[in-house]
Amino acid sequence: MTTASRNPLPATPVARTGTSASGQPLRDIRRGIAATWWGFFDWLAVVSWKKLLLVSFLALLLGGILKHPMPVFIGVFASMIIKAVAGGKRRAEITASEATRRAETEQLERRVVEARMQALQAQIEPHFLFNTLASIDQLIVTDPPRASKMQRSLIRYLRSAMPQIREGSRPTLGQQLDLCTAFLDIMAVRMEGRMESVLRVPEGLRSAVFPSMMLQTLVENAIKHGLEPKAEGGRIEVGAEVIDGQLFVDVLDTGAGFKPKGDGGVGLANVRERLKALYRDRAELIIDVPPAGGTRATIRVPYEVAGMPA
Repeated sequence: MTTASRNPLPATPVARTGTSASGQPLRDIRRGIAATWWGFFDWLAVVSWKKLLLVSFLALLLGGILKHPMPVFIGVFASMIIKAVAGGKRRAEITASEATRRAETEQLERRVVEARMQALQAQIEPHFLFNTLASIDQLIVTDPPRASKMQRSLIRYLRSAMPQIREGSRPTLGQQLDLCTAFLDIMAVRMEGRMESVLRVPEGLRSAVFPSMMLQTLVENAIKHGLEPKAEGGRIEVGAEVIDGQLFVDVLDTGAGFKPKGDGGVGLANVRERLKALYRDRAELIIDVPPAGGTRATIRVPYEVAGMPA
């Protein structure tokens, strides 16, 4: 048996597919044109009209010398149109950037002010706590029922104050009312019945955003400058209402009347400073004397509901 010899087939070159080297220069050219165009666009966005007109005049002069005025004129005219578009885009970007930066700055200032207020509150509360505990200790001996009442009010005060310090969330009017109610109850015991307090705040406004410690500052001023100097004491009314998108919170007392020098004492000056830092010119503290006597202190702030975007 013979075995047929197998002759190998001639090798056939195999075509390789891949990226042609000749396409790279074209891509480089396209990238260069795109970069030049956007560079020219950005230049038109920032260049002044005076410089652009000067460059356009020189280009037209050069076009006339080279005897090709029409293409140069078309280029100059197109540049004017692009300048108008690019300038508007640039101004819009600058305006948006400034608005964002201003909003971030105001938000940072508000956080700093509230952080300072929380630190101040943490410093004030031990002083208030020690004085109240000293009063309770004395009343335990002289008047146990009053001591028990003051102790319960102090517990409510601390329960209202501690979450606000720990959470760091936007304070609400309801939280401030709870704090002031407990504070007023403690002061009523201290003043031995010479003070009466009434709250006239609709339930629906308790969720309104209201800066911390401001309401208590007004109440403290009403007691210190209005009720304590008056032998028979008096009455404190806390009210709130919304008018034209503005929240008005006022503290009215029937005391001796508050007649500070200038714009008020340190407490009221701090309130005004915080309002300015938090709201700029959208909030204010108003002090007036009602016809019946006493003093009314009112804080006006934009009406916002807690949990809604600021």
